[in-house]
Amino acid sequence: MSGKFERLDITALIKLSGKTLASYFSHVLRYRFWAIPMFGAVVLEYTLGAVGPLLYKYFFDLLSSGKSKEVIVPGLLSIITVLAVIHAVRWTLIRFSTFTSNYIRTKVMYDLSNKAFTYLHRHSFNYFNNEFVGSLVKRVQWYIRAFETIYDRVLWSVTPLIVSISIILVIVFHINAYLGWGIMLWLMLFLGFNLVVVKYKLKYDIRRSEAETHTTAVLADTITNQGNVKLFNGYSREMKSFADATWKLRSLRLFTSNFSSTIDSIQSFLMFGLEIVVFYVAVRLWQQDLLTIGDFFLLQAYIITIFYRIWDFGRIIRDIYENLADAVEMTEIFETPHEVQDVLSAKALAVTTGAISFDNISFGYKDGIQVLDNFSLQIKPHERIALIGPSGAGKSTVIRLLLRMHDIQAGTITVDGQDISKVTQESLWHQLSLVPQDPILFHRPLMENIRYGTPDSTDEEVMEAARLAHAHEFISALPHGYDTYVGERGIKLSGGERQRVAIARAILRNAPILILDEATSSLDSESEKFIQDALETLMHDKTVIVIAHRLSTIKKMNRIVVIDRGQVIEEGEHQDLKKLQQGLYRKLWELQAGGFNEHRFIVHA
Repeated sequence: MSGKFERLDITALIKLSGKTLASYFSHVLRYRFWAIPMFGAVVLEYTLGAVGPLLYKYFFDLLSSGKSKEVIVPGLLSIITVLAVIHAVRWTLIRFSTFTSNYIRTKVMYDLSNKAFTYLHRHSFNYFNNEFVGSLVKRVQWYIRAFETIYDRVLWSVTPLIVSISIILVIVFHINAYLGWGIMLWLMLFLGFNLVVVKYKLKYDIRRSEAETHTTAVLADTITNQGNVKLFNGYSREMKSFADATWKLRSLRLFTSNFSSTIDSIQSFLMFGLEIVVFYVAVRLWQQDLLTIGDFFLLQAYIITIFYRIWDFGRIIRDIYENLADAVEMTEIFETPHEVQDVLSAKALAVTTGAISFDNISFGYKDGIQVLDNFSLQIKPHERIALIGPSGAGKSTVIRLLLRMHDIQAGTITVDGQDISKVTQESLWHQLSLVPQDPILFHRPLMENIRYGTPDSTDEEVMEAARLAHAHEFISALPHGYDTYVGERGIKLSGGERQRVAIARAILRNAPILILDEATSSLDSESEKFIQDALETLMHDKTVIVIAHRLSTIKKMNRIVVIDRGQVIEEGEHQDLKKLQQGLYRKLWELQAGGFNEHRFIVHA
């Protein structure tokens, strides 16, 4: 797979990782009132934890001092009392920091989730056309999960490590400088080794994360198209494609796992070496009466602490880098500017009459195909026009540009004299109702789907809109009626039922500009007759743009606009266009009318 991260060098990856960490840190700082005392409590708690073994040193030194029990016991009890106080303080600190940490962590995860949702959904329609749904969902989820892991690692692993090791080094230096320098040099070697190898491993973690994204995308794509997989005998091909993706993922997982195991084995060797050398030196110092029995206990306790913290350090750094590798994919989305944006001075669109003007607009897709070139079209208030023409002529592009799915490259589009590029997108969409050729519904109740464009509508208003759209009949026949869940993308409904729901939604929305994109294409002839009546009601006092391939559905439009190769080549009423001897409309009409006649002949024959 040639993914986007394979096109980035390690410097770019590290830069994105830095931006991810900076984003996480800035969100934590929003709750600094709680974060600062929480961090202080963690530092103090582990400082006391590192000082604890020093009391045990005094305890064993006093036991081995040879003094009488009458002298030793009061001293031992004093040490025990101090230890009890320290444990009580540590217990209090850890409880405070734990509950405070839970509050901050969940709040930041909430904020990051909303940030990702908001930024992602503000990307253009075109952006989502080029991305897999499964991979986008995975990026958002892993971005949040990565914060949770990194936050916990930094707070409960990195901070205790730094605090504990710092206190231990100060105390060991106080006992004996040679031991202090030896342990410090070993720590520098150990930590430096981990940082180098983990940085080297980062690029493979990124590739592993990208392979997981690709595997998720392939799985989601095949599940979405499971009907095609079955009906077009694609099971074997899709199985091979998925197996290829999972094999690459398996190879990268195996490499990174083996690499981690190799690092662990080297760390173990270094740890064994430190313990042997420290105790050898300690024995020599004890021979010279430079160490006590308590010092041996203290060294053993500190070595165990160092091993625990340092061993964990290698895994901490690897976990942090691996989670950064997972989060970087979402960070790159944040770094991708929104293709269609509101200008800083954007105002709300105010529609009074619904006049629409396309003035010398030009537009081409990024693949270099020029669709519209100096295209102009004027639509009068409350006029009903139909856009027709061959596939690829530019009809749908005109609608997409009016909806600001893309920004034009030249010219202007205005609604009631207001340039749509200078009004807010939300206000533009609020003034438009779209009934698409293949409506997509939420996996939610039918009542909620119809009400989606007008969330304040009453149940009675929803049902009245459904009656006008002739959707009430089939909805009422369902076991749960308007509370019926329609499945992902509305899969539980037929194409015609989905279109009737979409028409009901448009009737309820009652926007001044109505766009019908093959709105009756999935209806049978009887249903279409009923819907035409509903559409007449829906189109009343509105500016209407209809795209239709079935020309029989547009005969009553005020004006029919014929588009070919991005230009208006004919326009007029149905009867006028039929009279043009060399006209494209006449040709298309005769082809369809001939098809209808032939069909009737075959049926009667």
